[in-house]
Amino acid sequence: MKTRLLNFLIALISISAIAQDDDLFYKSYDWNDDIYQTFDVSLYQDKDIVLVDDKRVTEFAFSDTEYFVEYQLIHKTYWLNSNDKIEEFNKVYLPISKSRKLEKSKARVINSEGKVFELSESKILEAKDNSSGSSYKYFALEGIDKGSFIDYFYVIKKYPDYQGRRLFFQDEYFRKHSAFDLIAPSNLEFTSKSYNGLPEMKLDTLVTNKNHWKLRVGETDGLEEEEKAAYNTKLQQLIYKLDRNSLNPSKEIVSYGNISQEIFKIYNPELDKKTIKKVNGFTKKEEIDHIDDETLIRNLENYIKSNVYYNESENNMYPLETVIDNKIATSNSLMLLYATVFNLHNIDFEIVLTIARDQCEFDEDFESYNFLDEYLIYFPDLDLYMEPLNYGNRLGFPNGYLTDTKGLFIKKVKIGDFVSGIGKVKYIEPVNYDKSAYNMKMDVEFDPNNINNLRMNMSKEMHGYYAISLQPYLGLIKPEEKDQMAEAYIKSLNENITILDQSFENDTMDDFAKKPLRLNAKIESEYFVENAGNKLLFKVGELIGPQSEMYQEKARKLDVCDDYERKFKHMLTIKIPEGYTLNNLEDINIHEEYLEDGEEIFKFHSQYRLEGDVLKIRVDEFYNKTTIPVAIYEDYRRVINSAANFNKITLVMIPN
Repeated sequence: MKTRLLNFLIALISISAIAQDDDLFYKSYDWNDDIYQTFDVSLYQDKDIVLVDDKRVTEFAFSDTEYFVEYQLIHKTYWLNSNDKIEEFNKVYLPISKSRKLEKSKARVINSEGKVFELSESKILEAKDNSSGSSYKYFALEGIDKGSFIDYFYVIKKYPDYQGRRLFFQDEYFRKHSAFDLIAPSNLEFTSKSYNGLPEMKLDTLVTNKNHWKLRVGETDGLEEEEKAAYNTKLQQLIYKLDRNSLNPSKEIVSYGNISQEIFKIYNPELDKKTIKKVNGFTKKEEIDHIDDETLIRNLENYIKSNVYYNESENNMYPLETVIDNKIATSNSLMLLYATVFNLHNIDFEIVLTIARDQCEFDEDFESYNFLDEYLIYFPDLDLYMEPLNYGNRLGFPNGYLTDTKGLFIKKVKIGDFVSGIGKVKYIEPVNYDKSAYNMKMDVEFDPNNINNLRMNMSKEMHGYYAISLQPYLGLIKPEEKDQMAEAYIKSLNENITILDQSFENDTMDDFAKKPLRLNAKIESEYFVENAGNKLLFKVGELIGPQSEMYQEKARKLDVCDDYERKFKHMLTIKIPEGYTLNNLEDINIHEEYLEDGEEIFKFHSQYRLEGDVLKIRVDEFYNKTTIPVAIYEDYRRVINSAANFNKITLVMIPN
């Protein structure tokens, strides 16, 4: 979990007669030759790879030395039918770390002639990732040729993960068979839910000394990835969690009620006077008399994100004094700092836990902590969200994938002297498209001394998500770096541009979400006008810059998942040179839209007006939806491509 929720272990009662070490499943586990011997390769010659068998077993057990542990078995058998797949699968990586101990592992290759190459554990190699500095271990498989099977399994002993875990039973490959077994002491009862057509996991009632759930899946077609798709949400998958301890049946184990209270306690502790004084002193620079709440919150967020380093690699809870003195915080201590600061300023807020919708769909009907992956802070008086652990975002503009979904809102409640947190699953509204706009105004004249040369005054305005990666930081960088950024934005229109002058407006952190970031430029270029005999070809459509074009050779299968709603408005004012007439102005008029219940959802509309020798073109475009179902994909693509069609418009200029 990116939120790294603190582990709230239940009071499990250990009984020595349950799940002794010598009774664990993996002790006697070994190869199953039937898996590949019964596989008829002649049926799959049209495939580059087949996942012949995917077997996974998870067992929870009590240990005399470590109390409560989890063992995971992963066993995969692939048939490789192409050189590309041989190259891709010639190493088996082992997920070992300080908290994940390798208990058992084997790997082998059965080549196309049936010869077996088995690797012992002594063949486990170790390498180092130069970028991260971390080490990893792997098997380097030997003897693979086209038509080979690779067969490997390993068992990991780890801290138990029972509060909500997701397993996938589909990917891009064809699967012959998949199996999952969940084993637990008889007093621990798990529950699960399957998605996207996966069968439900069932309890094996013939096993009496333990609880044993099974899931068996037959042939499963691969699911191909598509552009802008929430791929992981559409795969067949299972989520399971520990539901009940029969030795303590009155206590809910995994529930949003419990986690809401615990989260509230962690981030709303009793503070002594010394700590309060320390925190107030830390934020004193951001306190202004009679300041409105929104400005105060923005100032506090900017100050914290500019002065406190977020250490993502740790999850300890640093004391607030340590955070303020050292200017470093973990996720938990940073959340504590935000909550404390807002409480001391009497700002009403709610902590929100959710998960990015391009990775997983939040299911409010199945309470599982794996949906509680990311933090937001919601300010109900402003109806705005902050993403506290994302230093690249600011109030009102969290990661777009954390909006247009649901989340657990934890609200402060007070009954008499009793104060606690109560959780409720609610919808997280996306930021409306008119808040994230990319607008351009351009005045264009033809050079009287060189009819092929255009002189242009350009102004680009960036709002919301279009400004967020740039506007808060421009005031912090060197002038030459700012000039380089300006040049890059200007030349995104076209590389064949000469920049005569350039400048930013509203380019400080305080301007974000209050004023648009504006880039002004004087430019000229001979790119947009070409000679064709005595005529001129004026590539007017390219003045708005390159546009996306969506091609679809196959029928779309997955919904489109955009990060945020957006809007564009372009105004072109063009002085027609004396002695010329524009021939095909009607090409400019394009109107494509998609409506739901009479409301415009997607729109591209370009139109012109001719006022004497001045041509005025207006382009309006917006997308008022972040998730586009397959059923309306063609409408979405039609509107997207209309912008690309405008980009291709060339006006013919005929001499009088």
